Amino acid sequence: MALRDISPPKASGPHSSARTSVRGAPPLDPADRERLLAGAHHDPHALLGAHPVPGGTAVRALRPFARAVSVLVGGERVALTSEGDGLFSAVLPHQTIPAYTLLVAYEQEEYEVHDPYRFLPALGELDLHLIKEGRHEQLWQALGAEPMTHQGVTGTRFTVWAPNARGVRVAGDFCYWDGTAFPMRSLGACGVWELFLPGIGEGTRYKFEITSQYGHRFLKADPMARRTEVPPDTASIVTASHYEWGDQEWMAHRGDTPVHRAPFSVYEVHLPSWRPGLTYRQLAEELPRYVKDLGFTHVELMPVAEHPFGGSWGYQVTGFYAPTSRLGTPDDFRYFVDACHRAGIGVIMDWVPAHFPKDDWALARFDGDPLYEPGNAQRAEHPDWGTYEFDFGRTEVRNFLVANAVYWCEEFHIDGLRVDAVASMLYLDYSRDSGQWTPNAHGGREDLDAVAFLQEMNATVYRRAPGVVTIAEESTAWGGVTRPTDSGGLGFGLKWNMGWMHDSLEYMSKEPIHRKYHHHEMTFSMIYAYSENYVLPISHDEVVHGKQALVSKMPGDWWQRRANHRAYLGFMWAHPGKQLLFMGQEFAQGGEWSVEHGPEWWLLDPGHCAAGDHRGVRDLVRDLNAHYLGTPALWQRDTDPGGFQWVECDAADDNVFAFLRYDEKGTPLLAISHFSPAVRHDYRLGVPDDVPAWQEILNTDASRYGGSDVVHPDPVKTEAQESHGRPASIKLTLPPLATVWLRPA
Repeated sequence: MALRDISPPKASGPHSSARTSVRGAPPLDPADRERLLAGAHHDPHALLGAHPVPGGTAVRALRPFARAVSVLVGGERVALTSEGDGLFSAVLPHQTIPAYTLLVAYEQEEYEVHDPYRFLPALGELDLHLIKEGRHEQLWQALGAEPMTHQGVTGTRFTVWAPNARGVRVAGDFCYWDGTAFPMRSLGACGVWELFLPGIGEGTRYKFEITSQYGHRFLKADPMARRTEVPPDTASIVTASHYEWGDQEWMAHRGDTPVHRAPFSVYEVHLPSWRPGLTYRQLAEELPRYVKDLGFTHVELMPVAEHPFGGSWGYQVTGFYAPTSRLGTPDDFRYFVDACHRAGIGVIMDWVPAHFPKDDWALARFDGDPLYEPGNAQRAEHPDWGTYEFDFGRTEVRNFLVANAVYWCEEFHIDGLRVDAVASMLYLDYSRDSGQWTPNAHGGREDLDAVAFLQEMNATVYRRAPGVVTIAEESTAWGGVTRPTDSGGLGFGLKWNMGWMHDSLEYMSKEPIHRKYHHHEMTFSMIYAYSENYVLPISHDEVVHGKQALVSKMPGDWWQRRANHRAYLGFMWAHPGKQLLFMGQEFAQGGEWSVEHGPEWWLLDPGHCAAGDHRGVRDLVRDLNAHYLGTPALWQRDTDPGGFQWVECDAADDNVFAFLRYDEKGTPLLAISHFSPAVRHDYRLGVPDDVPAWQEILNTDASRYGGSDVVHPDPVKTEAQESHGRPASIKLTLPPLATVWLRPA
């Protein structure tokens, strides 16, 4: 079967008959010929194309399965002589290399094409230097498949980093996945291979056919592919962006206020399952409107980078530069981000630089040897997930990841990166027993290469993308996660407070009668609340794998579980730190999250017997966000100890917590959480004596949320009676299992 050539136009117009007097080109060195045909030659451009020889110009082409190949020079056809194995050559009577094209004839058709081997490298020396140094901050513009016009001809430049390979070829749907005709050239010590293919454009599927130093040959997807086939298919796709952004206003002002001093309320979403079956563009019509209605400031997307197995939720990435094609094209994803920005919603994306899967068509042993992973098998294996870890000590690998972080921010206008599994990167002994790891140069267990990588990534992102925030999922007591890199910190903007999450959920899971024995679990977080810039996360990890949905973690009957759920959210929104809530928890779905079915939206249907209960919780979340946004005391001084004061932190027998939050002007908000099903009358709490009365602005026990409506519609007057070490106090009726917010009337 004839191969479809890389240039679609057929030869047309009158061409003179083929010359008969040309002689064949000097034969190839047998070793060169063998390596070329085996896909193991480092410089095919030295053998193919046009080259001066005594008496003229030798032209040689490699076209497997062609029955004839001719050269077209100035409208005149010159037949090349077959050398066997798809090689054709001749010496033209030209002392300088002429402009020419090839006429390639298969069984029944003939095509006129440009010769890929007459082009100079389409990658510059500066790019190669930066790649070798590991400092190419826009690496995606140098490596991968780049549609372009080169030497006046349109096509695609293919480049790939494969320093251990003996040879690399481009294979794709344009040659029936046989790369024989398209070997790439090595561009020297940097390990990059390059080939410009005329006539190849957007939509072309391709892979790299690599010959390892051991002689093995295999196909690999492009590590820098910006678009991929829909899984389970694994080819890379040539693409270029044509999207015109409409978020200029958002981009110009997103960094006006530092994130630690700004409101930051996050709705975490798994895009493929939020509304199963919707595309990026369909999600753009629904999700920003929903998030805006509920008052969240940001949406956080579980990983959208391409991954072969949907059940990994995106945390096993094979295409680090490609948004998953399950939901549309890269420009479709841009449309989604743009729609969020135009709705006033920031977009945070989970980013997974800690590990990658072992699929043999992807990054694992990419050029036949460990490349992206460490060469030490013990060090390469991630013990928890059956994956490989990245070799953070290799400059090119660090560059691949640092540039990837920049890529999402610059190319897709992402506003934040939540970096997954940071703890697994920081410690050499993470999930490893004695004898399974080797100490660092100082005898410690810290991975110094990973530390340097995270510092470089954060410093680069903050320098290149003003207004972007990086967020660490880091579950240990590592010091300085959110400290600037120039002070020895990791340089993140925020850190997930896993300790608060664990302790508070442990407390809430107890029956109220037992909570007094766990009282400190709700107050302990304030011991370290200002050691980092924190986010309080109730994430997807807390509502799967038998951990139960948030409302189902709560004790008691259905009413008490919902009341606990509402009271906990009120406590969370008032606590110092930013907020994050996973989809489905905003309306108290009772089942664990399912990647197949997504949130239990049917619970909100009017016909459902408990729809009012679930809608009540959603109404509470909307009001929590509305009051949060309108109350600077709840976010302006999140990282300032002066913005928080305990009023009551020792009332273990009462299950009561009360504290004050202050904004920069000194305006307070009083938050009281009562985690007992009893109603407590005339409960006295100390308050500032310069506030004559307090107005209840939120009560999670209100009937509109599904509560018992023990509320305070009238202002609560301050009395000149000492309490809790303060000269003034108020008396309240504390509703059952509820959180109450008050501010100066």
